[in-house]
Amino acid sequence: MKKIVFDIETSNIFQDVASTDPAALDLSVVCIYDYDTDKYSSFTRETLSELWPIFEKADMIIGFNSDHFDIPILNKYYSGDLTKIKSLDLLKEVKDSLGRRIKLDIIAEATLGRNKSGHGLEAIVWWRNGEKQKVIDYCIEDVKITKEIYEYAQKNKSLKYLDGKEIKEIKIDTTNWDKKEDSKMTFTLPF
Repeated sequence: MKKIVFDIETSNIFQDVASTDPAALDLSVVCIYDYDTDKYSSFTRETLSELWPIFEKADMIIGFNSDHFDIPILNKYYSGDLTKIKSLDLLKEVKDSLGRRIKLDIIAEATLGRNKSGHGLEAIVWWRNGEKQKVIDYCIEDVKITKEIYEYAQKNKSLKYLDGKEIKEIKIDTTNWDKKEDSKMTFTLPF
């Protein structure tokens, strides 16, 4: 199964736009991990044409809050519909099991024993200040954490989170995660 783990960063926040629709935000960078190549890559708006064939060949794209945030933003740059590709949103899985949303950093700290390297709002400031590599590095680190959380959940059928100072477990049903679906996209690939 061809799997891609991904995360995006934006160049603005909701205060900058007259909407709370994620698609109103502008993309700064997309970072991915490709299981087939065992490589991390980054793409800016100017290089998205290189990303689309990778997504189109994927059997599943994996993210954190990706169905609600990342995919709607990416879809405004894509000529097709990324929601047609099988998506595993780890935050959705947590919410379905626990009944509430939990930040990636809280899950990473309890599950992996480490924290994120920054915050999304910092990435916006870095981008605006021209510190693009800093944003890419931050985004790749989020992809690494998401990948490790995905792998932990697959192996252990659970994730952990901090509730105050207590570490609690979230049971995760991974039964259908690696089940292939017919959802190939070819909007940018030649026929």
